[in-house]
Amino acid sequence: MRTRVKICGFTRANDAVRAAHLGVDAIGLVFYPPSPRNVDIDQALAIVEALPAFTSVVGLFVDEQEARIREVLGRVSIDCLQFHGDEPPEACELYNKPYIKAISMREGVDITEYSKRYSRAAGLLLDAYYPGLKGGSGSRFDWERIPQSCAKPIILAGGLEPDNVRQAMKSVRPYALDVSSGVESEKGIKDADKMAAFIRIINEGNRS
Repeated sequence: MRTRVKICGFTRANDAVRAAHLGVDAIGLVFYPPSPRNVDIDQALAIVEALPAFTSVVGLFVDEQEARIREVLGRVSIDCLQFHGDEPPEACELYNKPYIKAISMREGVDITEYSKRYSRAAGLLLDAYYPGLKGGSGSRFDWERIPQSCAKPIILAGGLEPDNVRQAMKSVRPYALDVSSGVESEKGIKDADKMAAFIRIINEGNRS
């Protein structure tokens, strides 16, 4: 099975276009004001309108009001939603869009139970738990805590970078990898060389 790749937290159109030409499967846009990677609707429009064909766009929200999500969806072409807060399944299913539910891998998390609860999710994104942050910490969790089998596709996030992506593919065999800070020169600014290295290693792993 081919491991897909999503790069999240774009704030500039040229970075997103570069990622698309490198072969990324999806780009992520963060609609969460406390995040240093937050974009407003005008920024999001500029990024999405610059993208070439066949690049999926994921919109990330954290415990956001329904009206705000609908406002974004009404103006920005988003293919998939990513919920990074404490949203219950019924809140994730309001928008007639595929969605990903992010899970902070704190102690005692039961992935099997989450896969049952969020049975309509297109995938479960496993991210490091860091008190006070909703993702984007750049921290890694113990991958051995991930079950060998899961009813939902597993998207691995948290502390990924070119130096450990090959190990991640071999150890976890995830459906997809999601990276943000590991391919940045600073928060919200992507590094073209790091993105290229990250995607190249994934492509090499997919061929082996």
